[in-house]
Amino acid sequence: MVSPSIRIATGPVDQTASSRESHIAVGRNVIAMEADALLELNGLIGDEFAQAVEMILGCKQRVIVSGIGKSGHIARKIAATLAATGTPALFVHAGEAAHGDVGMVSPGDVLIVFSNSGATVEVQPLCIYAKTIGCPLIGVSRNPNSLLMRTADLGLCLPKIEEVCTSSLAPTTSSTMMLALGDALAVATMRARGISGPDIRLLHSGGAIGLQLRGVEDVMHSGERLPLVGLETPMPDVLVTMTEKRLGMAGVVDAAGELVGVITDGDLRRHARNLVFNTAADVMSHAPRTINSGATVQEALELMNTHRITVLFVVDERQPRIPLGVVQIYDIATPPSTAIAP
Repeated sequence: MVSPSIRIATGPVDQTASSRESHIAVGRNVIAMEADALLELNGLIGDEFAQAVEMILGCKQRVIVSGIGKSGHIARKIAATLAATGTPALFVHAGEAAHGDVGMVSPGDVLIVFSNSGATVEVQPLCIYAKTIGCPLIGVSRNPNSLLMRTADLGLCLPKIEEVCTSSLAPTTSSTMMLALGDALAVATMRARGISGPDIRLLHSGGAIGLQLRGVEDVMHSGERLPLVGLETPMPDVLVTMTEKRLGMAGVVDAAGELVGVITDGDLRRHARNLVFNTAADVMSHAPRTINSGATVQEALELMNTHRITVLFVVDERQPRIPLGVVQIYDIATPPSTAIAP
């Protein structure tokens, strides 16, 4: 018996304008069809969804998420999302479950299984084991009459919408709906737990998210690094301070140590003609922007973008005119792993 051949394109690819227009049309059509599928899925979110959230909230240990094939990839992502939003979760590969990995599931866990058909052979041993040890099972499938959905304590049924691939066989629309449903479960659970910014910060200590959720006190320049000058400081001395501190600016304080102005490169250019004869008071810009020490880096970045500035002074809420430090946009727009120490 001859195996059916798979046609693989090896010749030159048509790159004419008309072919590109066709590619664009197909891409837009795929996104539109998947968007329609998500809208239909949205209309089905109801009591079963709420019960699933309650089951996750009542989990005494971990949420185990499983699947195989494309559903398995989605399951792995949802396990990661649950864990990243405050719900302890673990992905178990359905294909490995029957070879010992079911031992990762224990009483007190909640099992969520993603399967488009609901009849995938590999998920059956895992479901049977879960029922044996009394582990609550949530099934996600397009087939309400499948073995998975009949076995599950709670079934979340996806709309029966065709896949967007040419043959309507490769998981596309179905996996998109699974992803959205999993995200909805994770976020609804997160909201119910009251998980907030500080909690997420603990779970995302690295990368861009970790940087944005850090406090401004963690990234500000303070102490000996803080460039401060008095109102009557001659500008040549101000330039020395700015050069030594290497932040491209200087804060101006009065006799009481309260922040009254800031001198930046722009101020220097505007007063270039008489700079050598001026004092800090002559050159500074008044009422510099400040941010409270308890704010996050994300809040600081939003404030800078709103006012189109690159520097913020950090102050104590109880003493809003006393500068504790300074944050530059360069400190918070660059991930810590690539930041260059001054």
